[in-house]
Amino acid sequence: MAISKAFKRLKTFFLGGSRDFRDHNIFHKLALTAFLAWVGLGSDGLSSSCYGPSEAFKALQGHPTLGIFVAIGTGITILIIASSYSHIIELFPSGGGGYLVASKLLSPEMGVISGSALLIDYVLTITISIASGADAIFSFLPTGLLPYKLWFAVFGVLVLLLLNLRGIKEAVMPLVPVFLLFVVTHLIVIVYAVISHAANFGAVYHETGRELASSFHSLGIFGVIFLVLKAYSLGAGTFTGIEAVSNGLPVLREPKVATAKKTMQYMAISLSLTVMGLILAYILFDVRDMPGKTLNAILFESITSSWSGYYGVGFVWITLFSEAVLLFIAAQTGFLDGPRVLANMALDKWLPARFAMLSDRLVTEKGILVMGIASLVMMLASNGSVDFLIVLYSINVFITFTLSQLGMVRHWWEKRETEKEWAKKLLINGIGLMLTTFILVSVLVLKFNEGGWVTILITGVLVMGAFFIKNHYNKTMHSLKRLDVIVEAAVISGSDVHEGDLSCKVPVVDPRAKTAAILVNGFNGLGLHALFSVFRLFGNIYKNYVFVEIGSIDAGNFKGADEIENLGSFVRNETSKYVQYMTEHGYYSEAYFSLGTDVVEEVNKLVPAITEKFPDIVFFGGQLVFSKESMMDRWLHNYTVFAVQRNLYVHGIPFVILPVKV
Repeated sequence: MAISKAFKRLKTFFLGGSRDFRDHNIFHKLALTAFLAWVGLGSDGLSSSCYGPSEAFKALQGHPTLGIFVAIGTGITILIIASSYSHIIELFPSGGGGYLVASKLLSPEMGVISGSALLIDYVLTITISIASGADAIFSFLPTGLLPYKLWFAVFGVLVLLLLNLRGIKEAVMPLVPVFLLFVVTHLIVIVYAVISHAANFGAVYHETGRELASSFHSLGIFGVIFLVLKAYSLGAGTFTGIEAVSNGLPVLREPKVATAKKTMQYMAISLSLTVMGLILAYILFDVRDMPGKTLNAILFESITSSWSGYYGVGFVWITLFSEAVLLFIAAQTGFLDGPRVLANMALDKWLPARFAMLSDRLVTEKGILVMGIASLVMMLASNGSVDFLIVLYSINVFITFTLSQLGMVRHWWEKRETEKEWAKKLLINGIGLMLTTFILVSVLVLKFNEGGWVTILITGVLVMGAFFIKNHYNKTMHSLKRLDVIVEAAVISGSDVHEGDLSCKVPVVDPRAKTAAILVNGFNGLGLHALFSVFRLFGNIYKNYVFVEIGSIDAGNFKGADEIENLGSFVRNETSKYVQYMTEHGYYSEAYFSLGTDVVEEVNKLVPAITEKFPDIVFFGGQLVFSKESMMDRWLHNYTVFAVQRNLYVHGIPFVILPVKV
């Protein structure tokens, strides 16, 4: 007991105390405004400007002015994808990430592929963002400290993991100052680059035209097109993160759709302007690749070379520092949206149901832990190598992009008879589909032999695992459906009793009589099987029956005060059916219910009141038993009754587990 209390105190110190889901203001307190969502969800996309534009620009191979076409194409693509995801937000107001869109608009199987791809992408988002941030920070430090870079990156993952276990807003708030520093410093760079060349705009225009003519002359029109498309594809990392808002919609403040669309606008405008502005600045300052330095660092040094005193050096350091820290912030997107995808897939039984459970801090604790641990494994396996990680990155997100756009195209075509603006929306999503498909194919071809196959392999393994888990749950549900005949029999039996003797008296309670308290989870075959097992094993020795049910608060119903109230009404109604059934059969019965994130804890809260009223009581609970139990069975199904039994035994209260063989 002392160890348990010490652990709870330690947990409270690091993660904070529990939150009350009954507080009607809790959703307002936990939800993110459009600005905070821009910081927490938009940082992934905005941080890609640290490497996306430079990757595209370097691919132009001595034809820098072609970057104008790459910049325009990239900016337009960002706006098109963002606009198409605004349609997804409208269509899925409770959250429409790539998994849900593909599941609802294409098929559940396509949804699994999209969701699995997203999960791997979010793990890589965390890993590559923190590894890149570590690279940037250690580039300022003495080379003797380089051996500690990997462990610094590991420490960064652990810090973000801890912050997210405390709560979403707690993880975002500390990041706001640095995020704003990045926005301001890069805005200064882009504006300065344009203004400093505005005075001799004519000379710049003619020089640019001459260089473009030279590129067309040396490469030919098809060579230019190929080079521009190659650079455009290699800069595809720029587009990652745009989907984050639709995935993270449940954590946004009401009205969620309006907040999400505003966040998407902030993200699209800031990302497109930053990317196009940086590529334009590369061209204007004739930036050339140098070993050991990023193109952004070279650009910042070129811009500040004429600044007097330490202002130039200071500005470069501050700007690069903001880039480094923003890369750490970008990892936050993986922690925000990765657990959400895990929870949605778990609710549909593609993954273990426990990933949908909430902690007492009202976060999907197990999902956060999985994302953090997977990122740590990837970080150690790759030795924190950004060059290797960037090969794995950006493939999966375009699988999700493509499937989401395909689903939306299909949806608008099917709704063409009822949707007034179907043609406009179909056009936007159709263009988005063509762009994302082109980028996906290009990135696969360009990166497959460099290590991109690893991403496809890992994603494929996850998809197969999801199908295996779904098959197991389906078999279990099929077996449990055989118990549903008990429900039908109980309803008929209750009706017969009621119709056969309208004068039957309501049973009178005798608190001193033997009482059976049965843990149930809805008026179903499993609960009735437990009830009838008590009769079969103990006959009529129990005169009072108490039914205890806990409504579990999980990611599926923690969406607003109305959802919580609906859950409470459902649980109350289900337990009342047991009471009615037992009353009709001449037994006194009561129901106790509660809502909570921890079933064991909620049962413990109800027990004192129950045992005080019925001192001669025995608790019962049903547990699924598999004929050939495996590690998978124990992992996919909860064993809550054993935990309840242990807790009641401590207080000297008997608890009998009734096996339900599957």
